[in-house]
Amino acid sequence: MQNKLSIYLLFSLLLLALLAVVSLYTGVYVFEKHTIAETISGIFNNDGTVSDSDRFVIMDLRLPRIVMGILIGSALSVSGTCLQGMFRNPLATPDLLGITAGASLFAAITIVLGAYIKPYIPEVFHFSLLSIMAFIGALITMMLVYRISTIDGKTNIVVMLLTGVAITALGFAVMGLLIYLSKEEELRDLTFWNLGSLGGATWTKNGILAVVIIVCYSFLINKGKALNAMMLGEKDAEHLGIPVERIKKQIVILTALMIGCCVAFAGTISFVGLIVPYILRLIFRSNYHIILPLSAVWGSLLLLTADTISRTIAPPSEIPIGILTAFMGAPIFIIILIRSRKTM
Repeated sequence: MQNKLSIYLLFSLLLLALLAVVSLYTGVYVFEKHTIAETISGIFNNDGTVSDSDRFVIMDLRLPRIVMGILIGSALSVSGTCLQGMFRNPLATPDLLGITAGASLFAAITIVLGAYIKPYIPEVFHFSLLSIMAFIGALITMMLVYRISTIDGKTNIVVMLLTGVAITALGFAVMGLLIYLSKEEELRDLTFWNLGSLGGATWTKNGILAVVIIVCYSFLINKGKALNAMMLGEKDAEHLGIPVERIKKQIVILTALMIGCCVAFAGTISFVGLIVPYILRLIFRSNYHIILPLSAVWGSLLLLTADTISRTIAPPSEIPIGILTAFMGAPIFIIILIRSRKTM
């Protein structure tokens, strides 16, 4: 089993590396004719073989964007996979549970009312206020959904989905009020959060995302066997020696942290946490020992593909990436609903 997983991961990583190279050289801007090796060597050696314009496009525009797509796609996919394992249902994703909406709402509040909030918090937190607020919004929403939909260790999937719908509706209502109250610059920022984009990628943001994801993965990525046991039921998992409550708390807090950071840096990107686990489940059944680590790579593949399409399908303009992922995710959501009718 471990050897098969290693082969699957290696193949997926090679495919991701190939896609990253294709994405780097795809777009309106045409590079000077250099091989990939010559371009990389010229950039790092700074020997003048690569023009300043090529260097700027690669190092300041496309490469940070590609790295952010890889990081956020991976985080969203792993978050969805963990939540589906914890709730034991394929519909439990950050978007459908309202977690993304909660993070977006708190981010929107920070954008519009941040000038009034900052005087009351220490100055050291001003730079990261947006990320902190998005995390708080995601965490509050996650805890609220879990408390309302879970009774005696059993999750009522209908109540869970309805809670997510209610929170999303409330988020849209407050967002509408904030849009009404916002100024022109704030309105542009709010539009960015609602539609989702990787256009604001920087190396600083990628560094923060990388640290958050590495910390979260150190706790989550090896939980496949525990999630397999939890699929039998929480009591049965406890009899097998699985610390169910501790794992559930880790999933709640760490997925909220990842979703909060993703929303803070890229806005609302929906359905990644639904599409990837669904595809992997078709291939590997419900074996989270394989699905969980693979989802970390396949989520990157999905989002990087969507971002490459979004900035090349209608040049020189850019289609918001959240629109593309919604177009891909909505049919899969309907398919899952149809297949799950008898169990809901």
